[in-house]
Amino acid sequence: MLFAADGNTASSWDQLSTEEREILKPFQERWINLAPERQEKLREGAKRWQSMTPEQREQARKRYERYRQLPAEEKERLRRRHEWFKSLSPERRAELREKWQNMTPEERQRIREKRWKSHDEYAERGPRPRAGESGRSGR
Repeated sequence: MLFAADGNTASSWDQLSTEEREILKPFQERWINLAPERQEKLREGAKRWQSMTPEQREQARKRYERYRQLPAEEKERLRRRHEWFKSLSPERRAELREKWQNMTPEERQRIREKRWKSHDEYAERGPRPRAGESGRSGR
């Protein structure tokens, strides 16, 4: 077995369950060379995939294919928006998810158009310091 600098252990392909190997088959040839953190993220994704209905899997495939076809700048914009969302507290993320789920498709589109610009500006600025942080590096 391989050990990462932080103590995480890389797993061999044979240590994966049959279901994990089936889902992660595209990674088989390079599995042992992946960082343990990357392996773990892929395994977590495989677990989520197993819990999806066939319809949810098909939706995920379609979303991924649409993403792959986006221009690089659009992909980067989406990555920045994702980072913005991850920077929120778990409570705020849950609140926003619930609000989003209760919207009509038209309301969602209006929000997308309105928020894209503000999220992009936020991402360019970077996250604001949290309570108790000065935003300085302590120099």
